[in-house]
Amino acid sequence: MRRTASPLALILLGLGVFLLVLSPMLAWYVEPRAKRTPTDVNITSVFTGTGKYFDQQELKTKSGQKLTVTRRVLGDVAASEKSGRAVWNVSQVIDNPKTRKLDDPRKSFQWTTERLVTDRKNNRPVNCCGSKPKDIAGEAYLKWPFDVEKRDYSWWDSSLGATVPLRYKGEAKVRGHQGLRFSGTVKPTRAGTRQVPGLLVDQPKRGQVNAEEWYSNSGLDFIVDQRTGRILYAATGPKLVLRAPGGKADKVTLLQSDKLAFTKKTQQEAVGLAKDDNSQLRMVGSVAPIGAVTAGGVCAAAGAVLVARGRPAPGRARHAPDRPAEA
Repeated sequence: MRRTASPLALILLGLGVFLLVLSPMLAWYVEPRAKRTPTDVNITSVFTGTGKYFDQQELKTKSGQKLTVTRRVLGDVAASEKSGRAVWNVSQVIDNPKTRKLDDPRKSFQWTTERLVTDRKNNRPVNCCGSKPKDIAGEAYLKWPFDVEKRDYSWWDSSLGATVPLRYKGEAKVRGHQGLRFSGTVKPTRAGTRQVPGLLVDQPKRGQVNAEEWYSNSGLDFIVDQRTGRILYAATGPKLVLRAPGGKADKVTLLQSDKLAFTKKTQQEAVGLAKDDNSQLRMVGSVAPIGAVTAGGVCAAAGAVLVARGRPAPGRARHAPDRPAEA
């Protein structure tokens, strides 16, 4: 007797095959393409600590002051879509107790802006789309690459205007979330010049001089989420001083702090974003593929069994011929 497959059997078999094909696509095609630097970012990070700063009104360095660094990163989505790069506008403000109350970057102790453009896949800086400065280099800056390795990295120091080697220091936790720690220091390095009254650098006979700015850092410390490269915790110990032209001694301390670190709120927000990103990558990289191959195997097996068993084909019933009537 001829048998045919039921619609249910064909549906199960087709669904099973689809899920079995979908599983490796999620793991090998979708997940790697999900590991791309985001373009629609809007993140504010705050560092706080105590230290020194030069009061320009009183013309002296004040010690034991609360310092605040506020950095905002805003993605330029239009430029990112057009270029295929991650284009981030960065604004960083350093405030002392006086300027903090004003809540105006133009009146802050120091205000700097940057335009960071990176390759969305490997996190490397790219000189395009109005990047500022144009010579940004290194493997890490505002984030690390995806799948951070347990090795040393070159990090861009915007105050220095050059890269700094950060050593891998092992694993560490931030608010209960596991990350990788990287640390480094910067030796005193000439970072530029600034025109100031000669009196400030012990040259009272000269009206204005191009004093040398020297920068150093006693402790750069970062804890980074391994899968996403997000910075969970950051601390810095900057020192910026003035020296007389050609001089070797520090004459004026413009800014100094042994430690400016992420606030608790900034740490919590960073950990929350890292957890969300990890969950999404885990979903497309492992949970969904495993679920798809499991469900696909069950559906395909059930559909194959039903197809093999089939059901009787519909047709006309055969009747025995009528017997002729007896005479």
